[in-house]
Amino acid sequence: MTKLKIAILGTRGIPNHYGGFEQLAEYLSAGLVEKGHSVTVYSSHRHPFREKQLNGAAIVHCYDPENWMGTSGQFVYDLNCVRNAGRKNFDVLLFLGYTSSSVWGRFYPKKTVIISNMDGMEWKRSKYSAQTKRFLLTAEKLAVKYSHYLIADSPAIQSYLQKKYDLHAQYIPYGAAILNNEDESILSTYNIPKGNYYMLMARMEPENNIEMILDGFHRSASVNKFIVIGNTDNKFGKLLINKFGKDKRIIFAGAIYDAKIIHTLKTFCRLYFHGHSVGGTNPSLLEAMASRAPVAAHDNEFNRAVLNEDGYYFSSADDVTQLVQTILPAADIDKIISVNAEKIKEQYNWPSVINQYESFIVNCFRSRTT
Repeated sequence: MTKLKIAILGTRGIPNHYGGFEQLAEYLSAGLVEKGHSVTVYSSHRHPFREKQLNGAAIVHCYDPENWMGTSGQFVYDLNCVRNAGRKNFDVLLFLGYTSSSVWGRFYPKKTVIISNMDGMEWKRSKYSAQTKRFLLTAEKLAVKYSHYLIADSPAIQSYLQKKYDLHAQYIPYGAAILNNEDESILSTYNIPKGNYYMLMARMEPENNIEMILDGFHRSASVNKFIVIGNTDNKFGKLLINKFGKDKRIIFAGAIYDAKIIHTLKTFCRLYFHGHSVGGTNPSLLEAMASRAPVAAHDNEFNRAVLNEDGYYFSSADDVTQLVQTILPAADIDKIISVNAEKIKEQYNWPSVINQYESFIVNCFRSRTT
């Protein structure tokens, strides 16, 4: 059995305190270690977890000046990670995303197998200016140029890469874990009753359609609460608070990283709104399904690829208002919850995802070195 030295780059680090790629890095690194590989995960020096190891994976903290440089600091951080990795003699570098790392492709170690998870179509994100979108298209091309192999986390991304670059990307989805440790007493912290509140969890960015969702709820006659989970310290987050903060039904709970609390809130919500519209298979959608939450998702190819007909869809604030003011049949809700939980067990479970990554990484290494 081939045992490899693998480095995971492109995230802010583990344990997850940010988003989907960090979650993937946390589960994947532990899983690969269990299979006998030597794994290193690169983390920001500002990450609150200061240990040098987690679940058997080594952690290398690299200088990250984003807190004072802004977005450009991400490029410096990624360069620092790439340079450090170049001195470690890894067999494989796995990049989770490409936005601020592919520009350093000429510095990638020449004798190391480079695999990139291409994330979503970053240049479509509405938060970016036209100039930034042009850069992101260039970064995408550089990731294709400097990577030996590509991973797509959604069939839609896989198809896009095939059509645009005439190359094959391996489809490997994200994973989620079925949990049964919900604690109903947690609801009292937020003063929300079981089964009678709505919820969303997302980064405060325009393309996640949070404003559309809250607009629709704000216009409704619902007497239920709506809990919003996500860090509101950025410009868009503050805009949302200014616009909806006076609606006493809407609770801005901030960022929550406690898995039990998040799972509990999803499990007992009346309807979970998933507004993500750019990217591939979104981890927060899978986790909502795993927590047995009925889902209303923004109507796009990425969300439909996961939910199919096992959820509700919206594409406007009026659609949200209608969903909130409609009594959804209990039988339909039960069916949706059951079918989506089976999808997690059969298709989107972490052991399967880790097995697929390991098989692909090992096969890529063998193909490049034999």
